[in-house]
Amino acid sequence: MTEEIVKSALSKVMYPGFTKDIVTFGFVKDINIDGTSVSFTVDITSSAPEVAKQITDEATEALKAAGASNVTCNIKAPQMPKESSSHGKNIAPQVKNFLMVSSGKGGVGKSTTSVNVAIALAAQGLKVGLLDADIYGPNIPRMMGVADVKPEVNGNKVLPIKAYGIEMMSMGSLMEDGQSLIWRGAMIMKAIEQFLRDILWSELDVLVIDMPPGTGDAQLTLAQSVPVTAGLTVTTPQSVSLDDSRRSLDMFKKLNIPIAGIIENMSGFIAPDTGVEYDIFGKGTSQPMADEFDTKIIAEVPIEPGIRTGGDEGKPITFAAPSSESAKRFTEAAASIWATIEEINANGGVDNQSVQPTTPPGVSACSTGGSSAAPQSSGGGCGCS
Repeated sequence: MTEEIVKSALSKVMYPGFTKDIVTFGFVKDINIDGTSVSFTVDITSSAPEVAKQITDEATEALKAAGASNVTCNIKAPQMPKESSSHGKNIAPQVKNFLMVSSGKGGVGKSTTSVNVAIALAAQGLKVGLLDADIYGPNIPRMMGVADVKPEVNGNKVLPIKAYGIEMMSMGSLMEDGQSLIWRGAMIMKAIEQFLRDILWSELDVLVIDMPPGTGDAQLTLAQSVPVTAGLTVTTPQSVSLDDSRRSLDMFKKLNIPIAGIIENMSGFIAPDTGVEYDIFGKGTSQPMADEFDTKIIAEVPIEPGIRTGGDEGKPITFAAPSSESAKRFTEAAASIWATIEEINANGGVDNQSVQPTTPPGVSACSTGGSSAAPQSSGGGCGCS
């Protein structure tokens, strides 16, 4: 037996839920060979015992077929995810945690961030869902490679579409290609509620929710429908983006949503021919804003051609090119986000009772000042004014 033979055999072992093997993912460590006896470590990202068992069984079978007589597979896995300790109204109780991905303006890479963060969380072994709540610009089906896939219906419920090890749903998967939606606020609010209540989401560790740009009806409805565990703001380095991102962070504060951090997108440019990173739009300019809202920049994601081609071709860079610089930064951001979520739950979770509406159903509290979302507001409004 040689290390080359061992790696060749283990390259046939797919990581559960993915189409890549454990060698390509870089999970195989510490290979030791003594004659025909082989021992090695697989440093997996999943805490699920069934994942560890499947890898152990398949790796043992593959190595014995390659000539090994004794196989010792040591699995190194993280701790099991902690249950959410959140309280208040929750119309999707099978979901343990909710991550709201927001931005003050469009065109900053919010959907790209949502996709790659979701895939990076799934690579940690978490059960992840991705909800494209950007009603007017539902791009995630294309980014996930399922633009032509329509969801199945089970009774009066809709099954989420599965891709890259996660569950996904989008308005883009439900309507005809190119169809416009000319909806008022009440219809958007109803759509958000139906995405949470009428989609057959599994028992998810986290649902990543890609919100429309801004701080309007969709964001308020989400916060009132489920206890949002954490909020993530996506910005670019330019001042025009930072101005609007401050509004997004202020919204989190007023809706009592803990802030998981800021991702500064398009932060530098990596030349594809040399790999050199250039500062063309600015870099690190989000730090004063992070300090202002007592949070942190969890990733500075550069412009990299692979992000654009991956999004257009339905091959997200975090999955298709995990060794790329952008993928590494999305992965680091996901690890930081999950650490924040676990810390929030350890400290008692979140509660959305203070943002429940006092207005009639279908009426926007933001436009009437009829919610109790901001106790400090003398008018008893939602705090958005």
